[in-house]
Amino acid sequence: MLSDDVNRYISLRRVLGYKLVKVERSLRAFAFFAIGRGDTHIRAASVLAWLETVACTPGARARRLTDLILFARFLHAEDSHHEIPQADATRSQQKRPVPYIYTPDEIARILDTAGKVRRHKSDLLRRPLYVMLFGLIAAAGLRVSEALTLRFDDIQPGGVLHIRETKFRKSRLVPLHATVIAVLEHYLRLRRRCAGESEWLFPSIQDKQLCPTTVNYAFRSVLRRAGIAPERSRQPRVHDLRHTFATRVLEQCGVERGTVARHFVALSTYLGHSDIRNTYWYLEATPQMMADIAAAAEMLVGESVA
Repeated sequence: MLSDDVNRYISLRRVLGYKLVKVERSLRAFAFFAIGRGDTHIRAASVLAWLETVACTPGARARRLTDLILFARFLHAEDSHHEIPQADATRSQQKRPVPYIYTPDEIARILDTAGKVRRHKSDLLRRPLYVMLFGLIAAAGLRVSEALTLRFDDIQPGGVLHIRETKFRKSRLVPLHATVIAVLEHYLRLRRRCAGESEWLFPSIQDKQLCPTTVNYAFRSVLRRAGIAPERSRQPRVHDLRHTFATRVLEQCGVERGTVARHFVALSTYLGHSDIRNTYWYLEATPQMMADIAAAAEMLVGESVA
């Protein structure tokens, strides 16, 4: 049965460190659909028919197709009766969206505006919570999900964050700058007075884990009030604070190859990337980086002439 095949496939890949929460839901939905059509093996026609029933963006549909292709290859290695769907011809034309790189002034405006968000009279923590949350993501390059799952016990002595089992079930230690530690300590004192019963560093009004949807809504509201990129059709995201952190760090590499290599390895580890190639994507075309690239090119030309 295809449903049993999904169980085997997901279990095996989780042993390798993958979480696959969304992938599991997607594959189970396809298996239910295919079984309803009387399929005992993966059929390319059933894959295409199922994708037509899925209400999502073209990018999400392409990701679901990729997941099904990997699943089909896994089963085809055992039983050649399983068909491997062809990759969508339009998928290769889709590009990963370029993140919005905030300026230092824009980040300051975000934090200033977050400190003025509307709150209930009894909710004294809401303003400092969002200032600390957005500031921590910007200053440490955390994923939003990593920040929201932080507990008090995850704050180690010396201002080191213990990020537990994030992508690929990896944990890591994230040291904070002294200025961030000072702000965090001030927030912790207020946090203990206002929501002492909750274990979460950034609790909801009900003292539960703060929902990402709530955070995204609050961030969009802050951007609108701060007047940041109002002309853009695609509004900047809170996750772009992480991209900004990585990009600004790489800007400090300069043009010396050894320095660049050390920065890349350190940054990849700090961000929790499983592959350093994921860090290369942060080489955004900021003016500073373009200047460094030009300087490096001039040095290279000069060496060849000499």
